[in-house]
Amino acid sequence: MARAGGNGAGRDKFHSGQSWWNVVLGAGDRPAVCGVGEPPVTSPAVSDFEKTPPDVRELLGKRISQLGLRLEGSPVERYVQRLQRELEKKGLTRFRPVCYLTDEWGCPDGQPVIGIPFYLADPQLARLERAMNDLEDGREIMMYLRHEAGHAFNYAYRLYATPEWRKLFGPYNRRYRDHYRPVPFSRKYVRHIAGWYAQKHPDEDFAETFAVWLTPGSNWRRRYRTWPAFRKLRYVDAVARRVRDSDPLVTTGDFDITVEDMKVTVGQFYRRVLRRNDAAVNVALETDLADLFFRRGRRRRRIRPAWEMLETHRKALTDKITYWTGVKRPIVRALVERIVRTCRDQELYAETHRESEYLVELTAYGTTLAMNYLTRGRFVHT
Repeated sequence: MARAGGNGAGRDKFHSGQSWWNVVLGAGDRPAVCGVGEPPVTSPAVSDFEKTPPDVRELLGKRISQLGLRLEGSPVERYVQRLQRELEKKGLTRFRPVCYLTDEWGCPDGQPVIGIPFYLADPQLARLERAMNDLEDGREIMMYLRHEAGHAFNYAYRLYATPEWRKLFGPYNRRYRDHYRPVPFSRKYVRHIAGWYAQKHPDEDFAETFAVWLTPGSNWRRRYRTWPAFRKLRYVDAVARRVRDSDPLVTTGDFDITVEDMKVTVGQFYRRVLRRNDAAVNVALETDLADLFFRRGRRRRRIRPAWEMLETHRKALTDKITYWTGVKRPIVRALVERIVRTCRDQELYAETHRESEYLVELTAYGTTLAMNYLTRGRFVHT
């Protein structure tokens, strides 16, 4: 995910020229101790703060810039080292992208550096992130690192400026859109990150192709042999061989937002992210969910509150909807939580022997809403 300017990306969240961090803070917003000078938070998701252990909760009032976070010696450093070994195994010994800690995953537009979310550098912050947004596991961390390395490789050797690159992937300066209309299962594009991310922009198409090529055991020659996307993979393989003995044209770049720049508190950061995600799913679900479930009435046997059943499967629903749509996980999680909350507020019930049927229907329902969001920027078309 390139960042124009990075659970995000220069292009993915910054192509407009305004960083997502500035959007979160708002114009003229001043860092303050958590809870001081902020409007009341009404999002039910904020109650997740109350579920965190006391030692983690103590971090909420501390400024991110004062936590002393460093990539060196942190839990995420070993993944960066693993990425470097994978690049070396492919012969790219002179390409060593600089990594730094920032607000979320990303590669500043045109800069061969990789931004890594700050919470991955500290075990306590990672526990908080898990409660707020579901923490990336090791496999996902490597997927994001390989993707961002694709952006950095593209920028380091300025491949995007060559006719060959443009012929295969399209114009680099094409307008970057947060919401796009993918063609699911198109074989013109590889699949790496959840959903259809390669179809978002030529820059993302290259980064995804590079990531598949780099991934050990991907068997890209066999898996993609009959796909039109195979030409792109062969291009990456050929250009990597071509530049393996050449120093990058661009060796470093601007880091945009670093942890030293993040003067807000941990609590402010997460409260505002939660408000943003909750606002994105401001959609009425009562009528649809009343069709799926029912009110208790006089029924007493073989029923349970629908929200309890959904809460049990919340993570699985979030995983599958995210994977098949490509909508960012925090947004999908907020949607699933809104469904759970609506069922609880409406006091809806489910028949215990029909649990698998409910889950199939809810997965289809959530996927439909998510695809609306992906293509139109809202869950329900008005």
